[in-house]
Amino acid sequence: MSTRKKSPLRVPVTHGMKDVYAMDMHLAYQAALSGKFNVVTFSRLAAAISVIRSALEQHQTRIPDAIEIMDAAVNTLQQVRSRGDASNVWEIREDERDSIKQGIDMAEQSMGTLDVALLERTASQLLEQLYGEQLPAS
Repeated sequence: MSTRKKSPLRVPVTHGMKDVYAMDMHLAYQAALSGKFNVVTFSRLAAAISVIRSALEQHQTRIPDAIEIMDAAVNTLQQVRSRGDASNVWEIREDERDSIKQGIDMAEQSMGTLDVALLERTASQLLEQLYGEQLPAS
């Protein structure tokens, strides 16, 4: 009987999962550019970027500047949210677009280094932090 410790199964992020995250980010960004941005599309964009960014941090990414680029996008999105919450007008100003687009592009580029379980755990942890309680297992 072998005493070697088994490493956990790593299920890489597939093209289908990448497409889901990419659609959430790009469709929301396009909605902002076309004047159809709202709290729902904002939330999808912010959630996708936040989950990928946090997963990269946990994974200790070696992609140069990935965390910094995504942090800049998250900071910009926080400003967008503050304005949207205060005025109920949801928009990404022209001077904010580059930061957010770079964050989206970096998120897409980085997803291939992550695995499905890490993304799921990260999303659950972020929801737990948001709602301050343990979420039921799915």
